[in-house]
Amino acid sequence: MIRSVQDHLWAFDCEWVPDPQAGRLLYNLPTDLPDRDVLAEMWRRNGATPEEPTPFLKTVMCRVVSIAAVRRRVRGDEVKLDLLWLPRDPDSTEQQAESAVIGTFLQALGKFKPQLVGYNSRAADLRILVQRAVAHGLAAPEFCHRPEKPWEGVDYFHRDNEWHLDLMEMLSGWGARGSVALHEIATLSGIPGKFETDGLQVAPMWLDGRLREVVRYNCFDALTTYLLWLRMAHFAGLFDATRYEDEQNLVRELIMQLGEQPETEFLNRYFEEWERLQALTGQS
Repeated sequence: MIRSVQDHLWAFDCEWVPDPQAGRLLYNLPTDLPDRDVLAEMWRRNGATPEEPTPFLKTVMCRVVSIAAVRRRVRGDEVKLDLLWLPRDPDSTEQQAESAVIGTFLQALGKFKPQLVGYNSRAADLRILVQRAVAHGLAAPEFCHRPEKPWEGVDYFHRDNEWHLDLMEMLSGWGARGSVALHEIATLSGIPGKFETDGLQVAPMWLDGRLREVVRYNCFDALTTYLLWLRMAHFAGLFDATRYEDEQNLVRELIMQLGEQPETEFLNRYFEEWERLQALTGQS
């Protein structure tokens, strides 16, 4: 369980889709075959059925299209929250480039070295970032730097430290009955899980050029991951009841402030869902 809360923390989430270029290279598909047809062939070769037409592909065969994070910083007695996302401008062709999305995120991790929180991040999110960074020939030496001993500095790859917390690993057990989906634990905790859309719709949205909607969905998941981390930190005794409520109120204030801005008014829908679930579950 969680043992510590660092003064700088990012709760993050990634969104990815099957990479058309990977499909063309790995399966020797024509270079002029439309992306939609390439993805259909990738799914077919990886066990698509009428019941499951879009099976999960290996992460190395997928393209990261968005990363979002809630950033928590402690300065003296003040706690400040921000919501970050990439690409910052979803309409910018330059910012949409996968190498730009991954490179910007990993360079920021290496520079600021926050405590990193994710959900299924050890096996999936962080793994795909490394795989695709290698595929693109990116360099991230500060992110990759590891101390001689895990307790002597920031190490995002060692399991026996607090610099990378995978909440799913903490909550899940063996087998299908022991696994816990983010949507399940969040919803039962009065926190928005998957609503309006889910991960299976990300690839179709991306193919349709609706990247801005993917980024919004990504931001929702980052907020959910952060709120779940708060709850688990409270469970572990790191926040008492009063502090836990204060920390949740900081999230409410962040959402309300961002909801007043045209670029981020979509967060009002998240706030409404959060209020609805808290009323239904009697949670706070």
